Amino acid sequence: MQASSQTADRGTTQLPSPEDRPGADVVIYDGQCRMCQAQMRALNWWDCQGHLAYLSLHDECVAERYPDLTHEMLMNRMYVIDQKDRRHSGAEAVRYLTRRLRRLWWAAPLLHIPGTLRLWQFLYDQIARRRYWFNAKDCCDDGSCRLHRR
Repeated sequence: MQASSQTADRGTTQLPSPEDRPGADVVIYDGQCRMCQAQMRALNWWDCQGHLAYLSLHDECVAERYPDLTHEMLMNRMYVIDQKDRRHSGAEAVRYLTRRLRRLWWAAPLLHIPGTLRLWQFLYDQIARRRYWFNAKDCCDDGSCRLHRR
């Protein structure tokens, strides 16, 4: 596992990598964002059946494994690559996870109301675009938070 994706010195819990869970869906997230790290720790708890593995978008192997996903795409949205190699991004990925993870099934009815995906995607994009601002008091150790603030 690449140290850049889940390092203990950044305060993250060791998350399972694709090497740890070869048959799992892969969640690609911003491993330099403290809000994203916290969300992945929570998601790992919600994944009581071990269906997910995690990669930071900053991990070198992401470009090798998924050349169709650009750095810009990955900085804008979380991606889930399922076992059939389909890409789910942003709110659609969250919707997918509510169907995949037993502990998240309670959220599925709300997120799957017909015609609401555009609303959920808009809300997801607004939060994702401002994620580095949410940690203004608890900025990252390497200064990358300041680089991504808009």
